[in-house]
Amino acid sequence: MSTSEQTAPSRSQISTWGPAVGNFLIRYSMVVVMLLVVAFFAYQSARFATADNLVTILISAAPFALIALGQTLVILTGGIDLSVGSIIAMSAMAAAWADKNVGSNPLIPLLTAVLVGLIAGSINGFVVSRLNVPSFIVTLGMMTLGSGIAYAIGNGAPINGLSANYGDYANTQVLGVTIPVILMIVAILFFAFLMHRTAYGLRIYAIGGNRLASEIAGVRARSTLFSVYAISGLLAGVSGIMLSSRVITGAPTLGTGYELDAIAAVVIGGASLIGGRGTVWGTVIGLFLIQTINNGLDLLLVQAYWQDVIKGVIIVAAVGVDVWANKRR
Repeated sequence: MSTSEQTAPSRSQISTWGPAVGNFLIRYSMVVVMLLVVAFFAYQSARFATADNLVTILISAAPFALIALGQTLVILTGGIDLSVGSIIAMSAMAAAWADKNVGSNPLIPLLTAVLVGLIAGSINGFVVSRLNVPSFIVTLGMMTLGSGIAYAIGNGAPINGLSANYGDYANTQVLGVTIPVILMIVAILFFAFLMHRTAYGLRIYAIGGNRLASEIAGVRARSTLFSVYAISGLLAGVSGIMLSSRVITGAPTLGTGYELDAIAAVVIGGASLIGGRGTVWGTVIGLFLIQTINNGLDLLLVQAYWQDVIKGVIIVAAVGVDVWANKRR
């Protein structure tokens, strides 16, 4: 028997490999889409596949990742949080005002932003969980309220002239890695563990799957619902000070449109808007897909309006691929 005959795969092996490869591509369809997007931009721009550009993507993704993680918890319960962009702006403006008017202690602006985000999220959670008002209506109202408060804090203008310490939140490095990136990595690992290795995560999935059945089974649905909106608000507050610290200014327009990108990241990652299905790792793939598209189109000098068109098409196509893959599974 020749060497070629010994090493050639048999027809039965080929028939086995085919479905196996197909099942692998279906299961990891979003990873495949992500790799194709990366390969395209790497081919089109020599600057894309560099270490410096990777750092740029990570820094840009850090504030966005926090609100996407909070949005994941909310969507898994069957809700939605439209207010995170306005909470970012409100928290950033409150932190900037505190830095300029309260004192020089660097913890004061940080605690102010976190507290503002937590209060806003808690209000959302209370109205949704206790008064049973649909989350779309509640968070839409908070979105308008938060935006108005953000403008009111600065009398309709950005707050400039902040202390040098204010920029340390986003620009300080530890072992060559900025604090926002470290915070993003820690948050991803923490919420991945929380959702897949704790009873709290199981309660969130149970409520999203069937709230009535979960309550009959003994799940305290109201408390859990309250907590996910509070967490979402808190993370938006942290994101707000990270964004404002990067430019050392408070602007009432910070976070504009972030809520839509966060929802898109969660849905691209395979989560269902009716709740009960989705993962933290899926959200991570979704958010990095969006950030990679944004970065790649900037490097290719694509006009902003065409970026919106291209990004919208890619997002719809990516979600379509995920829906098709889920049906095949």
